[in-house]
Amino acid sequence: MPCLIALIVFGIMGIFSASHRALAKEAFSCVFHRVTFRPCTSNFKEKIKSKILSKLINRSTFLAKMVNKHYEILSWIFFILMVGSTVWVLRGGYNFYVYGSCNGLNESGFCAFDPSGSNNAVTEIDNQCPITESSSKDVTLQNVDLSSFPTQNVNSKDTVVFIGCYACDYSRKAYPDILKLVASKKTNFIFAHYPAKGNTTALAETAYCVNKNYPDKFWDFNAYLFSADKDYVLNPANTDTILGKFSFDVKAIDECAKSGETKEVVQNQVEELTKTNLYGTPTIFLNSKAFVGPKPYRVYRSALNKYIFF
Repeated sequence: MPCLIALIVFGIMGIFSASHRALAKEAFSCVFHRVTFRPCTSNFKEKIKSKILSKLINRSTFLAKMVNKHYEILSWIFFILMVGSTVWVLRGGYNFYVYGSCNGLNESGFCAFDPSGSNNAVTEIDNQCPITESSSKDVTLQNVDLSSFPTQNVNSKDTVVFIGCYACDYSRKAYPDILKLVASKKTNFIFAHYPAKGNTTALAETAYCVNKNYPDKFWDFNAYLFSADKDYVLNPANTDTILGKFSFDVKAIDECAKSGETKEVVQNQVEELTKTNLYGTPTIFLNSKAFVGPKPYRVYRSALNKYIFF
């Protein structure tokens, strides 16, 4: 086992240091002979052992004796630990690439590749931001009526549902990637606004009326709400100016937004979204699988490419 450990260590170090390449070659020769049930032809094992003991004996004679006596057992222990840690790192790397988290889909435990946890950060529905520990196992689209929400139906086998809030920074971060995904994969797309932060209900009512009166122009309008300066968009004093940018009938949209019918529809939409058991925005469903938080684009793409195996 010392030869195998040394082969891996010196093999890596040999990439950067010529002096370690010779040791890597000796280690390879030793490993080759061991796996073919032959003893090492070189004194590589004793060389490594003597280097370790020479370091230890200057610190503790007793420790050096114990290592010398149990050298083979200790080598196996270190080998098992090395293999275990390597597997763990590889698993974490795979999870990070596929899910955006080392710990799996929507898991917010510490991840060395995403130490800030930004890929799983959300604006909570009770206005606390960001969230740190939550489970997504109960988040579902089952028995949720999405028929009143803006929809792009291109008769695709794939459907993307984006639940976000105009005031949520994480929703604003994820929305452009979702638009890119929808355009690239040519999927069906449903947008659902949930007022997770700030007073965004009035803006949602305006957006509902835009979609009702100008369904073809709604998506450009919605993209603007997520890309323009957040404070500007959320200021009610600027709503008419924004509507004017898209040549909408401002008066008609304002009257529609203030109507009791619109307020009832928007309220019903919120009630439907609560049935999903979402705990924050953005919550994105890709063919009914929930992705909570602004994941890297590759995560969304991989999900639709069916690269997720477990």
